[in-house]
Amino acid sequence: MSRIVVGVDGSQESKRALTCAVHEAQLRGASLDLVYAVPEPIMLADPVLMPSPPRDTLQAEGLEVIDKVMSDIDVGEVPIEPIAAIGSAAGVLCQVAKGADMLVVGSRGLGGFRGLLLGSVTQQVVAHAPCPVLVVVPEDR
Repeated sequence: MSRIVVGVDGSQESKRALTCAVHEAQLRGASLDLVYAVPEPIMLADPVLMPSPPRDTLQAEGLEVIDKVMSDIDVGEVPIEPIAAIGSAAGVLCQVAKGADMLVVGSRGLGGFRGLLLGSVTQQVVAHAPCPVLVVVPEDR
């Protein structure tokens, strides 16, 4: 069975990407890996050291995001594998996409101004993905 990976972050763009990925999976008889990249925890030390939350707590929160996104989309009979992994969004998506038939991402997520400074996740994924990438653009484009 083929496998399609789709990045979700709760944004409208990622929901559109998931809808397109579900459609592709139905056409191909593929399974879907729904991936949410949990940002790497940062330790703060001003004025006291504050430890970051445990990794399993962060991953559980990521799975909650996936559950919320899935509650808004009808995935039909498509087999789904939710994956919450800690790391940069582009890095996590490219890692999970190894051996996949396709990686689906929205053209714009929740990155905001930070994405303008560092380069968008979509651009990084397109440049480094180990498989074909489908970029889903906004409906009004």
